[in-house]
This record gives sequence, structure tokens and C-alpha cells, in this order.
Amino acid sequence: MTGDGGIDILMITYDRPEYVRLSLPHLLDTCPADARVWLWHNGTDQPTLEAVEELRHHPRVHRFRHSPVNAGLTEPTNWLWTEATGSYLSKVDDDCLPDPDWLTILRGAHRDVPGFGVIGTWRFPAEDVEQALVAAKLADYPNGHQLFRNHWVQGSGYLMKRETLTQVGPLAGDETFTAWCLRAARLGWLNGWYHPFLPEDHMDDPRSPRTIYRTDADFVARRPLSARRTGVTTLAEWTQQMRHSARVVQAAPLDLREYQGWRLRRRNATRRIRLALTGRAPW
Repeated sequence: MTGDGGIDILMITYDRPEYVRLSLPHLLDTCPADARVWLWHNGTDQPTLEAVEELRHHPRVHRFRHSPVNAGLTEPTNWLWTEATGSYLSKVDDDCLPDPDWLTILRGAHRDVPGFGVIGTWRFPAEDVEQALVAAKLADYPNGHQLFRNHWVQGSGYLMKRETLTQVGPLAGDETFTAWCLRAARLGWLNGWYHPFLPEDHMDDPRSPRTIYRTDADFVARRPLSARRTGVTTLAEWTQQMRHSARVVQAAPLDLREYQGWRLRRRNATRRIRLALTGRAPW
């Protein structure tokens, strides 16, 4: 599709060469001609850097930056958001494989529905979908588009309008992408997952056929940051965390008052109590 300023897509790579050798070629192969891929490599893991270097001169790769230290997510995200010129902006994690048609479908939806802010692909397997919860937040829009409404989506496999970023501004301080999406929602932008769901293979989910986690020992040796933060040490626990995350987003309320003031303080208090009693925060 043509007729706009194109799409700028960020991929941040870090310490997962097996995933990068799948995710980066997949992203480059599924990009339309007017897409520009921005690569940011964190750290000094040589096999991962080599996987990136093999493709950094691909015609779809627009910019490359290497941070010897792990700069996290905020700095690379704001790098794209402040320097890119596209009409649409995106990020794909290095452990994710979005549906091959994701950009065509999401851009078409954006063009048809001016109010769409951040819309995304769906990373949870079919077994995690609770149809009653989905039906409660499913909305119809012009030209047959449907959106499973939620005030935030995951920070991979999404597409957002330039106008949304212009109004909301970049990530502030240690602000999470979830909090940023909530800011966008408070300004009236419609966020959520396109429906029927466009799958994104999240390879860090133990149920993915491409996961690097085959045993508990594999998992402990290379746990993702979120697993370390919540104290998860086994594949069974990690799988349960994935399932719980799926239910949280499906059951999340659309009343924005739930995410501020005393309602937010109540949610945070529940999280602190759970952490004190069990050593683990609710997911």
C-alpha cells in the first residue's frame, strides 16, 4: 500500500541470537516497500551482534545503533519516535514473529478509522482466549473492522499513527509502554487488538514451537527479565504467568477511572500485599 509517509519499525536485539536469526529476517521479509527498519543492539553478546550484522545492510534497514551497555527499552523507543518521519510507527521484539500480513491489515484499519491510536497483533495462543471476555469488549468500526478494545497492547507487533505520538509525546522518564498507551487513551485514542486476532508468535512463551526453553534448566539459565522480577524459576510457572497475562488483558476494564486515583492505589496495594505474602507480585 502506498500514499502515505510509510512505516518506521524498531527492533531492539539483546542476547538472543537464536531468536534474532528468526525474527529479523521475518520482519524484513514481511515489510512493505515503504517500511524502514531501525535496529538497536544492546550489549556485547557476539553471536547476537553477528546475527544483526549479517542483515544490517538489507535494503529495508534504515538505521543501526549499537549500545555496548543494555540501554533497555525507553532510549531506543524514543530514538525511533523522535527521529522517524513515517506516518505510522511500530516496534517488533526480537523474540516475536507477527502474522505475515500484519502491516497491511493494521495500516488499512488505521486509514479507515481515524480514531485508532495503537492497535496490535495478538501474542497469546488460542487456548488462552476466553470468548465471553472478548465479546464484552469487541467493537465494530467502518469497512468491517473490529477491535478488541483495551487501553494498552503489548510493546511488540503494534502499529500506531504519527498523530497519536504527536499528541501524547515520547516516553517520559521510566514510563512503561502500558502507561504511555493509557495516556493516549485518556486523550481519546482507541487502542486494542485487531480482530479476528492477528497472531504474533511470542517465542519466549514455552508453548511456542520455536522457544529456546525446553527444560527448567534452559529456563533458569536464560530467564527473561519479567521472570526474574517475579521470581519464576520453572517452565510450568512461566507458562502459568503467560496464561495469567492473557486473562488480565482480556478482563481489564475499559473505565479509565480504574487506572488513576484511589482505584489505582487499591490495585497497587493488592500487588504489594501479594508480594509480601508470597514473594511474587501478581502478573
